[in-house]
Amino acid sequence: MFDEKKPPTSERLLPILGRAGVEPLLDSHAAAAVLGVHPRTLQRMVLRGQIAGVQVGKLWRFRASAIDQWIDRKQAG
Repeated sequence: MFDEKKPPTSERLLPILGRAGVEPLLDSHAAAAVLGVHPRTLQRMVLRGQIAGVQVGKLWRFRASAIDQWIDRKQAG
């Protein structure tokens, strides 16, 4: 008979609570790396209204789709 062991909790896929289809958020460093800018430059862009971001406490978070939309607008313009 096949001995099936469960992987440790850290390796199991756990369900994500909340709305279906919620997009994970990127931190400033990851989003800035996608754009090739410094994280502080990206934060300034948010404050100028150039790109969408949300501040959670002291940290900034970004949707990957917002980064993609910004790139698409720059390419079109």
